Amino acid sequence: MLSWFKKKEIAAQTPIRTDIHSHLLPGLDDGVQSFEDAEEIILRFIQAGHQKLITTPHIMSDAYRNTPDIIRGRLGELNNYLRNKDIHIHLEAAAEYYLDEAFIKSIELNQEVLTFGKNYLLFETNFMTEPFHLKEFIFMATTRGYQLVLAHPERYVYLQNDLTKAEDLINRGVYFQVNTSSLTGYYSREAQRTAFKLIDNGWIHFLGSDCHSLQHIHLLEEAQRSRYYQKALTLPLLNNNL
Repeated sequence: MLSWFKKKEIAAQTPIRTDIHSHLLPGLDDGVQSFEDAEEIILRFIQAGHQKLITTPHIMSDAYRNTPDIIRGRLGELNNYLRNKDIHIHLEAAAEYYLDEAFIKSIELNQEVLTFGKNYLLFETNFMTEPFHLKEFIFMATTRGYQLVLAHPERYVYLQNDLTKAEDLINRGVYFQVNTSSLTGYYSREAQRTAFKLIDNGWIHFLGSDCHSLQHIHLLEEAQRSRYYQKALTLPLLNNNL
């Protein structure tokens, strides 16, 4: 009976069927560390109405030296674990690349990188200052056919301080993925305000949970009740096209 009531407490189901940003592969980064925790989080995603999860471990040369083979291997292990538990969801893996020299070199040399959907490539940058090579990287990657998706633009101080830079990135073909937890003020008030401004301007293309733990699932459920989450849903988001 207790578990039945617990399920009833879950927030109303979201019309977003695909989440594109999470850290659910156990032990690969600062996200989920056990298969049991991954199971619990994925069950909450299912209860909230998600049918597909694209999980995106960090790849960062000086911290998380994941490779496509490592990520695919752990994805297979997690899918087998879920299958044995009779848990059914479409689980894929890409990556969240940090814009460093190693990542830039991999694009220059046409090495394998993990994408999702229509060659979407999720990346993040330094939080404080705009990388001096950002525009050159965007040009190089887009001319090679990648559709760049900037993770959580609302969290970058250099965009918070000057939204014309955000508009410039969009004009250069970069897609924006806003974290749903930013709508709750979880990261900072400034990140929340910037997320609101991006939504007001229609400058977001994907919503993502950036889920690392059960705490982030609670934030997702809280965000779904917010006015700006509902406003974001009126935009032509691309999540359900994947």
